[in-house]
Amino acid sequence: MVFSSLLFLFRFLPVVLLGYFLLPKRFRNLFLLIVSLIFYAWGEPKFVFLMILSIVVNYLGGIFVDRYKRKDNIKGAKVALIISAVIDLGLLGVFKYTGFLFENVNAIFGTDLISKIVLPIGISFYTFQMMSYVIDVYRGDTDAQKSIISFGCYVSLFPQLIAGPIVQYKTVALELDERYETADEFASGVKRFTVGLAKKVLIANNVGALWETVSAMELESLPALTAWLGILAFTFQIYFDFSGYSDMAIGMGRMMGFHFLDNFNYPYISRSITEFWRRWHISLSTWFRDYVYIPLGGNRRGFAIQLRNIFTVWLLTGIWHGASWNFVAWGLYFGVILILEKLFILKLLERLPRVFGHLWAILLFVYGWVIFALEDMGDILSYTKALFGGNGVAFDTQSLYLLLNFALLLTIALVASTPLCKKLFEGLEKRLPKTAYALSLVLVVMGILLSVIYVMASSYNPFLYFRF
Repeated sequence: MVFSSLLFLFRFLPVVLLGYFLLPKRFRNLFLLIVSLIFYAWGEPKFVFLMILSIVVNYLGGIFVDRYKRKDNIKGAKVALIISAVIDLGLLGVFKYTGFLFENVNAIFGTDLISKIVLPIGISFYTFQMMSYVIDVYRGDTDAQKSIISFGCYVSLFPQLIAGPIVQYKTVALELDERYETADEFASGVKRFTVGLAKKVLIANNVGALWETVSAMELESLPALTAWLGILAFTFQIYFDFSGYSDMAIGMGRMMGFHFLDNFNYPYISRSITEFWRRWHISLSTWFRDYVYIPLGGNRRGFAIQLRNIFTVWLLTGIWHGASWNFVAWGLYFGVILILEKLFILKLLERLPRVFGHLWAILLFVYGWVIFALEDMGDILSYTKALFGGNGVAFDTQSLYLLLNFALLLTIALVASTPLCKKLFEGLEKRLPKTAYALSLVLVVMGILLSVIYVMASSYNPFLYFRF
């Protein structure tokens, strides 16, 4: 598929930007809707009609909810909300979970039901976006969008269409109707896009090669050092891959006058898992908080209900990520940890030196990526055994070879996953603004050139979160 190649994006983006700025403002939403649908259809031609159907359903859902509410017909508004939500979740369920259901039925009953169903790219992201819109109209948090062109533009906007962040309509409602593009904002967007591009291409792709090597080995004989190198590689790969795409989406949006909220805030410096999930995939955490956790009662109906709500949210979070038992286990893993932190661990960590909190969080989220990355439960157990020396081998010559070859890259990834570079540059901006400006210009040019060279030389450039 075309989304496996960044070369297409490099060719697509300049043409879109040129057309966008040449058109009068009143035609720009229509233009973005058309090019976004083309962008999606280029990789998933048969599923673009599914997206158009979803756009129409939720546009009408918002219109009818708003109409009934204006007539004080709350029952009618609720029915319109339920119908749109059922269709949204029904489509998501059919394409994302039917195969998983049939696969398990086949395993239990020995049947031969079809279990391979192609998953439309980005369906989890755009489905949640549309659901949040209709819910917010029902709650009165935003007005219904009267223009199906503007609503379709919001849903299909190509920068964040296929891998997030999940953009709530109320955060961009004003910019859909009236936005202002400036040279400074465009330059800021280019800079943010380049940072994301470099994260993905120069760090995630390269460190991912280590994970690909380790995960392909015989897990039952994997040395402990090799296992740790592998999962640390995946830890950095998924962060720089996903945060890199989010930065690219935010940057592209900013070039055209949209301001998407940040999706990551240096999660690997967290001192608890509670803090980690405030910093990682913020748009998803916010969505579950606003549309699941709080409606279930949040923390307002007693401690027992709060713990139940946390457990429910994290079960659903795991299921959202994929139709596989490892994602269910991954969601429950973090749900249990968050409950334990809420019960007593956070209070304990507050009394201990900060380093203990960092170690606690790092060990737990790194191991969480083992559950996330390996779909087979048997492989997860084998990898866990290897991590803790259960195979009887601490390291071998290949472990040392991999360590020597990837030590520098892992160190760069470690430093880049902290706010150190950002703070150093901000300090330079305060003391020597002209030098900082010149340096940022050089880094942007170098980042784009190096990334383009790498992409042209490599045939494998997928984004990990496309499959969600």
